[in-house]
Amino acid sequence: MDHEATRIVRVEVDGMPIWGVIDGETVHSLPDGPFGPTPNRGAILGLLDDLVLLAPVTPSKVICVARNYVAHAAEHAVEVPKKPLLFFKPPSSVIGPEAMIALPGESGQVEHEAELAIVIGKRCRRIGEKEAWLAVLGVTCANDVTARDIQRSEKLWTRGKGFDTFCPVGPWIVTGGDHESVMDLEVRCSVNYELRQRGRTSEMVFSPAFLISYISRVMTLEPGDLILTGTPAGVSPLTAGDTVTVEIDGVGTLTNPVEDEVV
Repeated sequence: MDHEATRIVRVEVDGMPIWGVIDGETVHSLPDGPFGPTPNRGAILGLLDDLVLLAPVTPSKVICVARNYVAHAAEHAVEVPKKPLLFFKPPSSVIGPEAMIALPGESGQVEHEAELAIVIGKRCRRIGEKEAWLAVLGVTCANDVTARDIQRSEKLWTRGKGFDTFCPVGPWIVTGGDHESVMDLEVRCSVNYELRQRGRTSEMVFSPAFLISYISRVMTLEPGDLILTGTPAGVSPLTAGDTVTVEIDGVGTLTNPVEDEVV
């Protein structure tokens, strides 16, 4: 990714979420949001380090791709699908950087899954693979947190993937790249600063452009929708008190604390 690419954020100002764009150490508002043809910069909101970052997306849906890395499929002793294997996470699972991942009492084995996420920028339906990147706003980091014991015990994955806080996203959206720029990025995940996952997007079975086209032939993709592109090998359990960090070269670093759910 181009390190000079634009970084779009959502920040909290006086208790309200506001779209912004990072300019050096400061953040300017985007009064019309990031999805117009030429987003206009507004007033300075403050220094980046002084602002509370929210999830940089408010998706109508979060579409995830299972077993899109051969090594991850192998660690679960399952075959790589011949076509993309899709599932949903609910929008209510989305949280931002530094927000707490809550371990639900219903699960005894919650695991991290570091992923490159695609943020859709334009409404699209049945878009071709060659044109797919025209519908993209940018990319961000995501963590497909999974209650593995529940996932394995049920034929459908909705419950194991869908708990509140199970989709950390951020810290921002990186725009301005093309499909080639995301095709060989290193994806890492650390727990308490110990490396657990490391892979490269070049190892994906199905490329991001193919996934966008494939998914758009099933459902209309709306601005702000998220596509999680799969995780490398190395997933492992999270426990209360952990800190989990997803890093993607040229995209950013997403860190979240882990605690037991308070009910």
